[in-house]
Amino acid sequence: MKKRILISLILCLCMTAAILAGCGGTKTAPDKATEAATEAATVDEAKSDGIDYMALVNKTHALPEDWEAKLETVHMTNSIGDDVEVEKKAYDAYLELKAALEKENIFVDLDSARRSVADQQRIMDDFTEKYGKDYALKTVAAPGYSEHHTGLALDLYLIIDGKDITENEDMVQYPEIWAKIHEKLADYGFILRYLEGREHITGYGYEPWHIRYIDDKDIAKEIMQKDITFEEYLGTASGAAVEIDLGNSELYSKDDLDAAVLQIKCRFASLDGCELHSIRYAGDSAVTDEKLAEINKKNPDGKFTQIAGFLMDFHTPKNTENTSLESDREYTDYQWWLARTADGGWEIVDFGY
Repeated sequence: MKKRILISLILCLCMTAAILAGCGGTKTAPDKATEAATEAATVDEAKSDGIDYMALVNKTHALPEDWEAKLETVHMTNSIGDDVEVEKKAYDAYLELKAALEKENIFVDLDSARRSVADQQRIMDDFTEKYGKDYALKTVAAPGYSEHHTGLALDLYLIIDGKDITENEDMVQYPEIWAKIHEKLADYGFILRYLEGREHITGYGYEPWHIRYIDDKDIAKEIMQKDITFEEYLGTASGAAVEIDLGNSELYSKDDLDAAVLQIKCRFASLDGCELHSIRYAGDSAVTDEKLAEINKKNPDGKFTQIAGFLMDFHTPKNTENTSLESDREYTDYQWWLARTADGGWEIVDFGY
């Protein structure tokens, strides 16, 4: 998850899962990047026993209570002058990755790594205010449930022809460069954390810049070669194929419906242990003035101008902790309703039977 905006207190699709087209080019290393890479890192005070580098932190798995007591970090200053705190071994591995990339004229720097719970709350509040609750939930982890708390999650940015490329919308224009970066991750103990099309598992849209250090090159290579998520490797989620049926809409484009599905998939990831089978657009016939009025009546602002309904099939685990769902049950035609204003993105406004 990219955060220059975040660090300055402003980040999906499940962003957004975007169809990316980009361009490469020959890059030259700017002096400031070299200076940042060689700048001495200040090691925090020594901590107690080591951390578990395979720890899972996501929307349903909180940061272990004793994590901060065991964490040993370093601080570095990136090319734009921001202080970045990173777990020590992850930083050492990052420097090796960075050096290997520079041999291929690919230049990166660290945008963010470890963030405190308080920092995460500020980011969540900022994104909710700027982009709405559902976009914030899709792109920003809840405080205490962010992988960035571990110090093992690193957000990279690109440096191309001496220019810092730090904004999400700009970075996604370089898929070829990111592909080359991803090819080298496992050699240094990193994995790509948020894969495209797996938003229902990770809870976040595709982020080519968000990498995770796991301190085991063999496991990292297995995960990357199999193209699976960290959750799938650890056995906390199923990698079963999900059927998406957008039907034939005259009201909405494929991009419109894809964006709505992304929101649903990201929210679904919060249903711990549930296995998603399918999502279907309910059809234009379900979009009525009466339903729009009903949704606006239930929402304080009541300014929505468009709605879309979807039906979902999924299965709950044998012992679900979600009190609104029955254990070990196949749910079919589970409804999701989304709405948006004329100039806004989709928001989930209702779900269930």
